[in-house]
Amino acid sequence: MEPIRTTCAYCGVGCGISATVTGERSVDIAGDVSHPANYGKLCSKGTHLGETVGLDGRLLYPEIAGQRVAWDHALDAVAGRMRDCIHEHGPDSVALYVSGQLLTEDYYVANKLAKGFIGTGNIDTNSRLCMASAVAAHNRAFGEDVVPVNYDDLDETDLVLLVGSNTAWCHPVIWQRIEQARAERGTKIVVIDPRRTETAEQADLHIAVPPDGDVALFNALLAEMMQRGELDEAYIADHCVKPEGFWEGLDNTLHGLSASDFNALAGLVASHPRMITLFSQGANQSVGGTDKGNAIINLHLATGRIARTGAGPFSITGQPNAMGGREVGGLANMLACHLGFSDSELADVATFWGAPNMCSGPGHKAVDMFRAVHDGRIKFIWVMATNPAVSMPDAGFVREALERCPTVVVSDVMADTDTGRLADIRLPALGWGEKDGTVTNSERRVSRQRALFSPPGETRADWRIICDVATRLGYGDAFGFTGPSAIFREYAAMTALASKYGKLLDLSEHQTLSDNEYEAMEPFRWGGERPFAEGFSTSHRKAQLVPVAIPKICTDLEFPLRLNTGRYRDQWHTMTRTGLSPKLSLHRREPLLEVHPDDAARDGLEQGGLAEIATPFGSGIFRVEVTEGQRAGEIFAPIHWTDAMGSLGRAGRLAKDATDPVSGQPGFKDTPARLAPVEPAWRAFLVQQDIIDPKVPYWSRSRIEGGWLTELAGSADKNGAIDVDALLPAGHRSEVSDLARGMRRVSVADDAGTLIAALYVTRFGELPARDWISAQLGQADSAAGERLAGRPSTPLPEKGAIVCVCHGVGENEIFAACDTGATSVEAIGACTAAGTNCGSCRPAIAQMLASLELELEEAAQ
Repeated sequence: MEPIRTTCAYCGVGCGISATVTGERSVDIAGDVSHPANYGKLCSKGTHLGETVGLDGRLLYPEIAGQRVAWDHALDAVAGRMRDCIHEHGPDSVALYVSGQLLTEDYYVANKLAKGFIGTGNIDTNSRLCMASAVAAHNRAFGEDVVPVNYDDLDETDLVLLVGSNTAWCHPVIWQRIEQARAERGTKIVVIDPRRTETAEQADLHIAVPPDGDVALFNALLAEMMQRGELDEAYIADHCVKPEGFWEGLDNTLHGLSASDFNALAGLVASHPRMITLFSQGANQSVGGTDKGNAIINLHLATGRIARTGAGPFSITGQPNAMGGREVGGLANMLACHLGFSDSELADVATFWGAPNMCSGPGHKAVDMFRAVHDGRIKFIWVMATNPAVSMPDAGFVREALERCPTVVVSDVMADTDTGRLADIRLPALGWGEKDGTVTNSERRVSRQRALFSPPGETRADWRIICDVATRLGYGDAFGFTGPSAIFREYAAMTALASKYGKLLDLSEHQTLSDNEYEAMEPFRWGGERPFAEGFSTSHRKAQLVPVAIPKICTDLEFPLRLNTGRYRDQWHTMTRTGLSPKLSLHRREPLLEVHPDDAARDGLEQGGLAEIATPFGSGIFRVEVTEGQRAGEIFAPIHWTDAMGSLGRAGRLAKDATDPVSGQPGFKDTPARLAPVEPAWRAFLVQQDIIDPKVPYWSRSRIEGGWLTELAGSADKNGAIDVDALLPAGHRSEVSDLARGMRRVSVADDAGTLIAALYVTRFGELPARDWISAQLGQADSAAGERLAGRPSTPLPEKGAIVCVCHGVGENEIFAACDTGATSVEAIGACTAAGTNCGSCRPAIAQMLASLELELEEAAQ
């Protein structure tokens, strides 16, 4: 078949993909060399999308109370319950919680239904959790949510400040572009981040700012630039409005850094006018995130480093269509198409939609929405394409809220999610590779996402499900769309209202696209190459310098550590998609607690052991990773694990629910915490073809070829033994045990001798390596003795921790290549193939080489 041009399902980079369907549910994935977001490059997640398009675990049919029903029955139930709720309790008793995984067309009809026809502002999105503070900062400074930079500027800049962004992991294609700029034009890279991440390791300068220290730092930089005479007074006079006393409120001494670090940073900023500040979740996910965004923007405005080639503040989004949701009004505090809730804007939107029940104002933002669910103000909630029972802060509270709610509707692709388990009605939605519509990436570029496969089972597009419900509510005339192209035309026409109110968002030239033109649509960027070159979106056409406050740092003797949370390189959100990929699971098989050696020693933690994290909001158990990259006094845990993938490694249970007062974005990055060691009576791992639900205190599951690898630990029963029968399937068992050493090994084969499960348990000793045993699953040619030993009769070289998931290259193989004279990332690639495919592992290889070089230098001294 001919390749189909589509877009990636993951981050806000918005990479183009060339997908060649090779079977009923199989596809070959390559980067689209013509797409201007990535020019053919893909990260590890995009590269391995083909491993995630199977139907394992899919929700394929509508369900009510866990029982399959017909679509008409399910839709009647959704509409009927919603209608009854509105009649009895009013429109604000209904809420929609949506997602940056939706396409723009899905978002548009969801927002239209909620705000124009149900009559509630209670529609918000999980994008609230990742970029709402950047939106608020843009609106305060520019008068509109517009990113004033594009990816081409990264090729032309001389200095990149990465603030709260582990770009090498979270946006690898952008990181490779920044690295290329450094190689070709000498661009300097500064990373401002409490953690010494792989990104920080590769930077020219790492500024280990204290948690929530960004405002003080950027205020100090602005004050320092003023003192050095580096402000652009002409630009300020012509293009900015500054409040009285703005300059007097700045101080260049409150940055919290060493004098040498601050002077080095200030020197780079002063000497490189072509400067981009790229900021992401590390800055946004804070109770002062909006002020952080405005502190960054203030520096760019006051130095005139905006609306110019290679310069500007660049908020890079986390999800593939977070920007599209912002455009159409998917946030509770915006109406639609960058419009607000003034009387005239409400009237214009009501007229455009023909809306009979226009909402009167903003609705509940995400955290407040679930508080309203919890206390009964919201009695009907429809969750689309997201998993708030895992991803929201204080997730235990959110689960309790959903359990209390009279009606919970969930539209999703997966049958078993933590949120889906709490649903009254579940609606099967299309997944990536089945959906058809548009997305907008971080640089305002609109691209087509195209279907590769026919809808499986009885799954339906989200826009169609919403329109079907709207029709049953009596609004069929306004929701009679024949396809996503018709929705896009209406949305494009509606953006003329934004233009009427002086906004840059204007897609009205696309309102007459034919279906064929929509199908063939090439990526395009709205807002022009240089947004704000002719003025800003404020009434006076000038940008606003915004006074920002340095947050107070609170200490808690009961919880002396500060918990930071974030992403892993090869996983995405709650792993409902990436968790299905054996290769992506190689990078990190368990949720790891990263802790500084001093804190580990003080709290009695050991490398590879287990530890309990406790916060005022919840607790969890994680595998310990002792690392110098973590600052003393601070710890880090990943966000991805769920009830479906583990027992206690859920970071959402730990994070505080406090929010930014302007944006409503929660502060995931700085939660008081404490640690304690966990010493299980036994440890084990299980490889098995089928998913099981282990009834043990600790377990964590990851995908392997042909099955699953599950790590286990817990307390012993009264006989000092693990309940093997509860973990293993029926079959032909082979077993060896040593009760004195507390060791037991069991393999299970089917009638043909094929390995279908193997369990290895110990109370005192070491467990065998997982990789070889995992590879035997589904194999019939290995002797039972080797299986029980956990290793082949002829020992294989130990790969070590996997670095390159594309080629399965481990640390030991890379070090062996170094021993033969490979001293560069390129040379390592030539020897091992590591880093030669998607390139996501290149920063890790570079870090290993730098560490080895440092060790050699120290040894020589």
